[in-house]
Amino acid sequence: MKKILFDLTDGELEQFVTDMGLPRFRAKQIREWLNRGAPDFSVMKNLPLDLREKLDSVARTLPVKIVQKLESNDNQTTKFLLELNDYEQIECVLMRTTYGNSVCVSSQAGCAMGCKFCASTLLGLKRNLTVNEMFAQILTAQWELRGDKLKDTHPNGDANNNDVSHIVVMGTGEPLQNTENVIGFLERANKDLNISWRRITVSTCGIVPGIDALNAWGRPINLAISLHAPDDDLRGQIMPINNRYKIKEVLDAAFGFSDTHNRQLMVEYILLGKKNDAGEVELFNSTPEYAEKLSDLMRGHNVMVNLIPWNAVDERDFASISGNAVHRFQDILIKNGIHTRIRRERGADIGSACGQLRLKNARK
Repeated sequence: MKKILFDLTDGELEQFVTDMGLPRFRAKQIREWLNRGAPDFSVMKNLPLDLREKLDSVARTLPVKIVQKLESNDNQTTKFLLELNDYEQIECVLMRTTYGNSVCVSSQAGCAMGCKFCASTLLGLKRNLTVNEMFAQILTAQWELRGDKLKDTHPNGDANNNDVSHIVVMGTGEPLQNTENVIGFLERANKDLNISWRRITVSTCGIVPGIDALNAWGRPINLAISLHAPDDDLRGQIMPINNRYKIKEVLDAAFGFSDTHNRQLMVEYILLGKKNDAGEVELFNSTPEYAEKLSDLMRGHNVMVNLIPWNAVDERDFASISGNAVHRFQDILIKNGIHTRIRRERGADIGSACGQLRLKNARK
């Protein structure tokens, strides 16, 4: 495997450079490019061509390498298939919105949660990602945003209007199975990229000790709970984690986090249908009865319920429900005083919407 220069300390990078017979100042030049997310050495135009070629033969810039890049039809969403140094693969998504540029970050290669409606868990869990592997996803997106502003002779210059402004840890994997590295990553994003805590969201399917760890960490980030059912019987059918942490335990921990940090809790609820023998789509977790049950769970708390129409996954046997059924479910929540919105899905045409991220080309 090639050495990853981004993973080296400043002292180690300087030693690497001098061992190649180069002057120390080259380490500073390389570090400037690494901190900007340079995908390879060819863009480092203030380094001699022969040096760039020599570096490329023995090292990589970042701990992630773009294997494939897909653009949505509206040009607002970019999905990156990234290869890690051990050849495992992950996906991350850049979303350009009216409120800023948001990156959906993966925290694991694969996922062990086994949710029945999701593509991310199809190949199981490969491993946790490191702090640098998560941070490099942000740099990859930022390089894409800044474009030609970074691809000239020098890596300096103001490109603040094209920076990543929001982070959602909602890609492949369960973040709170990798809590220590996720916290380290978020600390670095806040410190090095000046991304406000209030513009950072961590989503979990309900790892209660992880929620407690975030609470003890004490940063006022946003917490999102993937609930997807309002009672334990139904949730247990589609989310195996419910066999370990029941809904009441999960919500008690989540409401505690929300109250401590004065943040609105986000509750994610995927609306699922099932096809009957006649091929007709019937409501699954989206009946009026379940809307009333969900209202009872949320009532009296500072929450936002995100309703997410299911995005098709070839290997799953669920079905998308009609827009009318989605709005009927929302109407019941609103009638009961629950702050609710229907999430606008971004990048479904390139498989980057909620529940669609996967390891398409990963080694098994």
